[in-house]
Amino acid sequence: MQAASAALTAAADVPAQEPWPKAPGYGRNTIGEVLSSSAAALGVPGFTNPLRIPSGRRICVVLVDGLGKALLAQRAAHAPFLRSVMGDPDSRMATLSASFPSTTVSSLTSLGTGVAPGQHGMVGYDVLDPAQDKVVNLLGGWDPGVDPLAWQPFPTVFERLRGNVPVATVSLPKFADSPMTRAALRGSEFHAATSPHARTAAAAELMAANENMLLYFYWSELDKAGHGHGSQSAAWEHQLEELDAAMKRLASALPPDTVLLLTADHGMLDIPVQGRIDYSAEDELVAGVRHTAGEPRMVHLYLEPDAGDQVRDRLVDAWLRRYGKQAWVLTREQAVRARYFGTVRPEVLGRIGDVLIAAREPIAFYDLRRVRSSAMEMVGQHGSLTKAEREVPLLRIPMSTATGKGSGKGRSRSRRG
Repeated sequence: MQAASAALTAAADVPAQEPWPKAPGYGRNTIGEVLSSSAAALGVPGFTNPLRIPSGRRICVVLVDGLGKALLAQRAAHAPFLRSVMGDPDSRMATLSASFPSTTVSSLTSLGTGVAPGQHGMVGYDVLDPAQDKVVNLLGGWDPGVDPLAWQPFPTVFERLRGNVPVATVSLPKFADSPMTRAALRGSEFHAATSPHARTAAAAELMAANENMLLYFYWSELDKAGHGHGSQSAAWEHQLEELDAAMKRLASALPPDTVLLLTADHGMLDIPVQGRIDYSAEDELVAGVRHTAGEPRMVHLYLEPDAGDQVRDRLVDAWLRRYGKQAWVLTREQAVRARYFGTVRPEVLGRIGDVLIAAREPIAFYDLRRVRSSAMEMVGQHGSLTKAEREVPLLRIPMSTATGKGSGKGRSRSRRG
């Protein structure tokens, strides 16, 4: 394949690509190691702790959708509590990698199962289901022909903890029994709470009521604000301030022997209007393509079944000529060899595009034959291999950094009203 790739880029009109970034460090320092390392830190046999999470009787993992490490550093003025934690030597902030693609579906399933996307099979926001020969959504619009437990057959960390340590999830009511939850995060006791205040109170009560526990706390508001208004907007700043206040409340309400961790599933960057491109309007960019899928910054292109290597190579050439200075263009074989998805099960190969387009510059690609034009209104985006999208924080929040220390169930109950 290396010889074939060299031949593809040797033509005078095909620009050489920028070097591809390294694959995520699956098994070492990705989002997929957070819950499994936490289980090990709780002393449960069968788990390892590559992230060196400190041992404790209770561990609370707060997953903030869309909080990239770069954004947290850039906008720290709007998060004075978290900024103080980052400056505390006891916090030991680490940099983790999102899974690939750097999107909620892939990263949350790696978080929940402890395995890479090539194993769990959630390889994009929407992807081809080869059995049905149709593109299926894996986040909020699951196809009735896709069984979440068959699509993602690996046991979750929560399922593996049964009988060892109580496990709970605090999240929005709509996620209680969603197909995404059943695929990625099944097996915990679900506690639904709508407002940020109610969620922090519920988490504090659960921790105070259990001598041992692993608790997963999902925070969605920041990602929603970024998609709608951009990560540089006042709306995003407001949601970061809300998160900061909630984490301060939570740290002061939790029992003092709790390990409180904050991390994220991916980062984000803003795409200007002129950078949102309908690639389907250019015939050579869809020549021989049967299905398109993925996210605007990480497109999957699936060829017609009878398309040979020449059709694929011409498609790669066309994308390199048109966008080779703004995106990485890979074949499925190259992406698998580079281990972007980790080790790929045979059942998962067909879900990955024959050709992948990973945006490098602030651009996003749409197929307006398949999606509504309103999709191009999205400002903050993610999915690709840039540091802004794939680097996320792992921040340990010491209980002593909040005003006061947790004193148990009574305090958290007083906040619920």
